[in-house]
Amino acid sequence: MQWTSWCLLEPELSLNAETLAEILNGGQTFRWNQTKDGDWVGQWSQCIARVRLDRRGIVEWSCPRKLKKQVASEIPHYFALDINYPAMIDQLPHRSDDVIADALVRWEGLRLLRQPLGETLLAFLCSSTKRITQIKIICETLANKFGEVVIDQYRALPTWAVLNELSESALRTCKMGYRARFIKGTANILAEQPNYLSGIETLSFPEARRALIALPGVGEKIADCVLLFGAGRLEAFPVDVWMLRAMARHYGLEGWKPNQVTHFGSAHFGPYAGLAQQYLFAGERKG
Repeated sequence: MQWTSWCLLEPELSLNAETLAEILNGGQTFRWNQTKDGDWVGQWSQCIARVRLDRRGIVEWSCPRKLKKQVASEIPHYFALDINYPAMIDQLPHRSDDVIADALVRWEGLRLLRQPLGETLLAFLCSSTKRITQIKIICETLANKFGEVVIDQYRALPTWAVLNELSESALRTCKMGYRARFIKGTANILAEQPNYLSGIETLSFPEARRALIALPGVGEKIADCVLLFGAGRLEAFPVDVWMLRAMARHYGLEGWKPNQVTHFGSAHFGPYAGLAQQYLFAGERKG
């Protein structure tokens, strides 16, 4: 397979290697892997791309030549290059909150990817009580067994229509265990209501959250992850074990339940709470 020459993302995106790794391998997406040369190769929808940093720390990309037109069109959206991150960061309480102020310095340039909503829902339904490495294996196995070939050895994740045709036992061969039941149940609902996911993107945040929680296996944390990483709803504040630890350690919320921590995060960090969450999450995982 022939790859295109390397091109700079436009507008330019400046990062350090640690922040780029956190964006691509820190738990918001699960289909990126680093090569022995240090480049990152990843997939979303029908797109395949490589990314790396040039000598100045600017992100550049390459893709299979046959996919150049599609990837060139979609990669700026995927990396949310049209979003004014400095303006959003300025609205976080960094002037009065030393914790978030320090995180903004440590993870300068950290951002949220704009992933396809259906793929994000599938990935996070596979994520319950699983580590990032395990989730990546499940997603790759799903793609290899049931996904459509994009080019050469690269396969897309199966669509929800394809998943609806599979049995629960077939899904269990992808090492997802009891999660197969939730994926099968969700696939059935989406087959019966084909506009379910597209409708979610038009709803208010509380309505969208309730609509996701109505799906099998989707609790508050998964719903918030799907809305944050798949629908660009930056008010979402997902809370998992890492965030419970971070919020207890930095904000004195020891013993608080996840929904209480979510309410605190939303109130304290405001409309871009999800961006703050990603900074805190990265810091807690990396120490």
